[in-house]
Amino acid sequence: KELGFGDVVVLGYEMDRRQVRFANNEITVAKNWHERKVELFIELEKRVAGTSITELSEENIERVLKTLLSNMKGMAPKEDYYGIAEGPFQYKDIPETFDKAIVELDEPNEYVERAINAALEEGAKRVAGVLYTDHNRLYLTTSNGVEAFDEGTGIEISVRAFIGDLESGHGTNSVRVLKKFDPESAGRKAGEIAKMAQNPEQGPEGKFDVIFDPLAFANLLSYMSFMTSAYAAEAGFSFLVNKLGQRVANEIVTIKDVGNMPNGYGTRKFDDEGVPTRETTIIENGTFKTFLLNTSMAKKYGTETTANAGLTMPHAWNIVLEPGDYSKEELFSEVKRGIYITNVWYTRFQNYV
Repeated sequence: KELGFGDVVVLGYEMDRRQVRFANNEITVAKNWHERKVELFIELEKRVAGTSITELSEENIERVLKTLLSNMKGMAPKEDYYGIAEGPFQYKDIPETFDKAIVELDEPNEYVERAINAALEEGAKRVAGVLYTDHNRLYLTTSNGVEAFDEGTGIEISVRAFIGDLESGHGTNSVRVLKKFDPESAGRKAGEIAKMAQNPEQGPEGKFDVIFDPLAFANLLSYMSFMTSAYAAEAGFSFLVNKLGQRVANEIVTIKDVGNMPNGYGTRKFDDEGVPTRETTIIENGTFKTFLLNTSMAKKYGTETTANAGLTMPHAWNIVLEPGDYSKEELFSEVKRGIYITNVWYTRFQNYV
């Protein structure tokens, strides 16, 4: 403020992460690291900028701010910038987002071994993957009266099982509290899919019904979640432009972003402006209801923020596709001529709209 900046958001992160990598049924690497950084959003007479600072000495912070000030004076104003949220806010604790047992976990290797054994029991010959544990602290201060703190933990495992050179399967499990962690399910899933992939044959051409594995469809939903950001729409990276209030999916499809979901891997108490996170229905019974918004974009379009502010763009926290009426077994029994897609990682788009 002393330098003349208007709106200011300061996000301080402190992160402890542990990694255990494994290959050929054995643990190969174990690492720990600690990271501290500050991310800034600043505004100067409708000119906006952001940066990240990892060298947190007072001298370096002052140097970065003065450099930003000098650079911003030569920038063009963002005429459609309308400010950040006005605090302060009240926050509720969200269940199953912090677990002291993960912070104090001394030996994560046993969870890796359980995943490996589960895959081998399903017929896998080789198993590889990675396990992470996380302990994160988030400190938020804004020029509009927000002072907030959040703390969270997480543990996740990603398992690839192999039978031959080409036959492989993948499984994952990620939770915020240790008692819900199920590494065996990831290993078992990877082994099952690898076993199903044995002896592949060239299939016929034609039209097929498709069943997506949850892992594969979650990946597609993550791309869709980016496209629900008002920022993505304005940048030309969304198929939802000019679709508000229109049918964009089958009427059985309802998709929500739930920022305050217990045990959600993206759950936080507040967005990057300090607004308490909440549930937002994006698509309801096939109809597109709203883009994800921060305060500035909400004011631009004459509505309210959806509590999805990031420092540079609105984004989703936890995308949830409401379940249908069929079980997995019922879906497979219904499909007579179909394809089961288990993974679509590294998908690229030629046309976003």
